[in-house]
Parts: sequence; C-alpha cells; structure tokens
Amino acid sequence: MSSVFEFVAEARKKPGTASAKSVRRQGKVPAVIYGGEADPEMLVLDHNEVVKHLAHEAVYSHILDVVVAGKAEKAILKAVQRHPAKARVLHLDFLRVTANEKLKAQVPLHFINEDVCVGAKLGGVVMHNLVDIEVACLPEDLPEYIEVDLSSLNLGETLHVSQLAAPKGVEFLALSHGDDHDADVSVVTVVPPRVEKGETSAEAEE
Repeated sequence: MSSVFEFVAEARKKPGTASAKSVRRQGKVPAVIYGGEADPEMLVLDHNEVVKHLAHEAVYSHILDVVVAGKAEKAILKAVQRHPAKARVLHLDFLRVTANEKLKAQVPLHFINEDVCVGAKLGGVVMHNLVDIEVACLPEDLPEYIEVDLSSLNLGETLHVSQLAAPKGVEFLALSHGDDHDADVSVVTVVPPRVEKGETSAEAEE
C-alpha cells in the first residue's frame, strides 16, 4: 500500500464544539481518524497544508499516511466538511485501512475522447450524470480514477455503470443489487440537439 500523500497531525485532547472552534481560530483543522481495531482519535492539522493536499484530485482516491507523533497510519479520506461561504476546511474524517480488508471509496471518473464522440459530432450534447463512482476493493487495488471512453457513443445513447471496465479486484457498488435494472445507473448520455418548430416547418415545406 504505497502512499503519495502525508498528513501530519497532532492529537487533540479536548472534544466538543468549543474546542473545535478554538482549533480553527488558530489556523488549524480538527479531524478524526477511526476504523480498524484502534479507538477513534481526534486530531489537529495545519489548514494550509490540508488545502494544498485537497487541491489534488488524487487525494480523494489514494491511500494516505496520517502521521501522529511520528507514527504513520494508512487511511483514506472519508469526508471533508467545508465552510459554505468561505474558502475554509472545517473538518476531516479519515478511515483506517488494513491490507487484507476491503474498503469502500469514491473514485473519480475520467471522461476521454469527448472531442471525437460520434454523437457530439452530430450536434448532440454530452451530459455527465456521474462524476465519481463508489467502489469496493482491497487497499492495494484502489484505482486513482476510472476511465470512461466516449468515442463510440451516438446520439440518444446512454452509457451505464454495467458497461464500464472495472479494474482487476475492483467492484462497482452500484451493481451490487444483482439483477435489479434500476441499480444500473446511467453515467453519461448524448442528448440530441433540439429542433425548433420553425425549422421543422421549413423542412416540411421543402
């Protein structure tokens, strides 16, 4: 389980809202790490360092190192709470991971060949219905992203989760409901161009 992101944290001893607000006033971010066999632990991280890490899309789908008092724990970033109006991170949730236990994580979708999409060339509009997808896998199999090739998608066609290529060892949780058709979520659709009534009438007269 390699990691390219390291979050250096300090233990936070005082729980509660008042303590969290005090931490934020100091330019820090309160956080918690939980899961595995260890007890949950409250943490404090530097806000500027957190913002730098969160600027990378890959941080949301990578195994991270959370370092407390020189000891590193493997984890994934499970939740990020942001201020609704200010560019501030309010809280982070980390979930511990172990090599032999499957984890669940959101992985971004990377859409390729949209510029040569058959339907788009015919005037259609490519509508992205999903931007990420929840997966289950062992930590070592966690993909950075899932690639979605749009080159052959035609007008009016929809690409569903069941049509995506899952990397080895990776399960798409949207398909975990068996044969339930409603579980096969649409990923992207090429919407045909709208035809104005005036244009239709003119074509009919011709």
